Amino acid sequence: MSQRNRSYNFVHCDVFASRPYSGNSLAVFPDSTGLSAAQMLTMTQELRHFESIFLTETEGRIEARVFDLSEELPFAGHPIIGAACSLHMQCGAPGQKTWTFALQGGRTVRVTTMARAGRYFGTLDQGQPDFLGTAPDDSRTAFAEAFNLSTGDLSPLPLEIISTGLKYLVVPVTGGLRDARIMAPDLEDRLRTVGAEFAYLFNTETFEGRHWNNDGLLEDVATGSAAGVIGAYALKHGLAQADHTFTLTQGHYIGRPSALLVTPYGTPDAISHVTVAGEVAFVGTGEISAP
Repeated sequence: MSQRNRSYNFVHCDVFASRPYSGNSLAVFPDSTGLSAAQMLTMTQELRHFESIFLTETEGRIEARVFDLSEELPFAGHPIIGAACSLHMQCGAPGQKTWTFALQGGRTVRVTTMARAGRYFGTLDQGQPDFLGTAPDDSRTAFAEAFNLSTGDLSPLPLEIISTGLKYLVVPVTGGLRDARIMAPDLEDRLRTVGAEFAYLFNTETFEGRHWNNDGLLEDVATGSAAGVIGAYALKHGLAQADHTFTLTQGHYIGRPSALLVTPYGTPDAISHVTVAGEVAFVGTGEISAP
């Protein structure tokens, strides 16, 4: 059978959700042997989840490739947690397990999963965050307007670029989140000028966030990679305590409420690592033919 006609099984799950049809949906392909990157992208676009993850196991090593609707990503939070819980569910073992994934570019990440009474919970260690600088003060108005915000909606805290795998511009706000949306068609170029790849709006009072693709056409329900960044930002600026878990909420405005459990470790001046955790609910399974 040619690879074009070969069928691949996938698991449909919802991440950062205590029940199906909430949280951030995901397609997990437990065995993607033989697929090219182009095929993986096409399959992701066909299924229309915000992201899909493709796994291949060789001699005990699990390689993972993550795609959104436009490209392959070097890292993403909710697909890795969803993949780990899917593997745990398929193996049928109760209790705790640990999974290590090798990502594109050579990075490895570890997820600890727990299965109890038919429910699955995953904790991703995102490692030590990189603080890459702050946006100039004279760019605050432009970035606010890019998200349909006023400067009065912004927190006094800095707009800061942080990465635990993807470079986010944290836009701290104290209001305006409900009406926020991307207004700037050149947002990606604006982000590039400050060394960021994406932006994440974070209400520093309610601990709620919002994130879109840079073109603004699709809003993310729960952004695991950004949650690690927010954990680092919150600890650095005194919004959270070290070794204490806080809940970051997202997806409320698009009818997919999600809860991301974030724990920063270290001190405000020396953050050692950040974990992001959440429950995974399973919706079903399916099969798709390779394009």
